[in-house]
Amino acid sequence: MSDSGRPVRTAIVGASGRMGRALVRAVIEDPATVLSGAIEREGAEAIGADAGTLAGLEPVGAAVTDDALSVFAASDAVLDFTVPAATLHYAELAAQARIVHVIGTTGMDADAEASLDAAARHAVVVKSGNMSLGVNLLSVLVEKAAAALGDDWDIEIVEAHHKAKVDAPSGTAYLLGEAAAQARGVDLQTDGVFTRHGTTGPRPGGAIGFATVRGGSIVGDHQVLFAGPAERITLNHHAEDRSLFARGAVRAAAWGHGRKPGRYTMRDVLNLDS
Repeated sequence: MSDSGRPVRTAIVGASGRMGRALVRAVIEDPATVLSGAIEREGAEAIGADAGTLAGLEPVGAAVTDDALSVFAASDAVLDFTVPAATLHYAELAAQARIVHVIGTTGMDADAEASLDAAARHAVVVKSGNMSLGVNLLSVLVEKAAAALGDDWDIEIVEAHHKAKVDAPSGTAYLLGEAAAQARGVDLQTDGVFTRHGTTGPRPGGAIGFATVRGGSIVGDHQVLFAGPAERITLNHHAEDRSLFARGAVRAAAWGHGRKPGRYTMRDVLNLDS
């Protein structure tokens, strides 16, 4: 709920996609939020369709539009699980409108992150590689385990997703890798091993390895393996439905409304660092 006691007016971008439809359902079903608009790219087939109908619900009287600026002007928050280029465009509009921008988009490079930092001077930006409670709790456990175990324990992160996912490793895998790297006091960009092929030689000491699986309709599986001398510890998370990410995003929108501009993560939303 907003400070005034009314539901947080929440817009969805990419509303006709699989994740977009899950976000629409989550906003409609949560009493803390109300759907203020559904947005798609110019020329999209879904333009003009009722967002509720697209999401498999009763009509809600909100037609999908490509006029993001008008929708943002009438919103308190926007949920964005699109692609990097689109997210940067929406970040500019969200900053102009001074609304909460909840971002689940993955595959963003350093320049894109810098652009989000600039937008966060004017808007609340909540960005996470994963919006679920379970994964963010897992990241805390990974951080604690990495800090407690010595450098002779090797860390490997294995992730699996559906065959249509276009980026690798997943944003969640990066989130878990960053948690491990922070605990070890290393830089994931220099100490991460993202590909192995051919004669690679022995595993570098202190490296954080990644392995990617793509196939079928896997929603999201993540495993963090700590392999030590004569013993192993494995931490796992299995996502069974996209609705868990959508519910987390809705929670982030309600949490961010009324806060001062800045960059936040789901660990802030869930108060996991207290």
